[in-house]
Amino acid sequence: MNDTTRQSDQIMHAARQSLSVQQNGGTHRPGPPKWAGTAAARRKTWFNRAKYFAAAVLAIFVSASIVGVVANGIGFAGIMMTALAVMVAAFVFANYPKVKVPKRADLGQGKLDEMVTRTELWLEAQRSALPPAAIAIVDQLGIQLDALSDQLARMDHTHPAMDEVRELVGEYIPETIDNYRKIPEHLREEEHAGKTANARLVESLGKLSAEVERVTRRLAEGALDDLAVKSRYLDYRYGGDDLIGDMRGDDQGAGVPLPDFDAVSDPIKAPR
Repeated sequence: MNDTTRQSDQIMHAARQSLSVQQNGGTHRPGPPKWAGTAAARRKTWFNRAKYFAAAVLAIFVSASIVGVVANGIGFAGIMMTALAVMVAAFVFANYPKVKVPKRADLGQGKLDEMVTRTELWLEAQRSALPPAAIAIVDQLGIQLDALSDQLARMDHTHPAMDEVRELVGEYIPETIDNYRKIPEHLREEEHAGKTANARLVESLGKLSAEVERVTRRLAEGALDDLAVKSRYLDYRYGGDDLIGDMRGDDQGAGVPLPDFDAVSDPIKAPR
């Protein structure tokens, strides 16, 4: 009887978990996000594949030519073997080398802009293991990391915020997802200390996303201040709306109005 009761509880738990998954959008996972960092890594990989394929084809044709010269022609069989070798090379280099997913221990190493790109690649590889609500935040986080990476590429690496960026991107973000993935899948929907693991993950990722946005704005403060100062200087140097109105011939220019000569001449023409 106890075994039957335990099995019934497991079945009911699985049913509730399945219902929760379907209410959150099902088990469907969207395609890979369009992040600038990961897109650049893919373009580099495809360029390397094309380079390796071109070198392989060149080697195949050079080898076939040498055999043809030595053997006084390669014949139909040689032509077919050459074509087969080209097709094999095309298949191999269409799939290899693959985009290398960084290891968790390597995320905090190297230059900051490169570290951000590695974290994006690592995050993309983790998406399939996350609940749908967390995937949406991770996708937004990747876009924010793209903006942060652009900022870092133009910043002095002695900026006071750099240590904060390294800690946030290289430690807190991957550590949060690592801790979540250590929890067995069937326990992630169970409440523990008032919340489920899925809810805590979504909450934590939301806080990290807000922090990335705050750091990006902080790094952009210098550029925003420079633009404001330049704008005020241009207003002082070239004038504001009044000068622009004069240049366009608007009636609201900042000039002295002319007198109405008709109104002045009427008293003179009047009879005595």
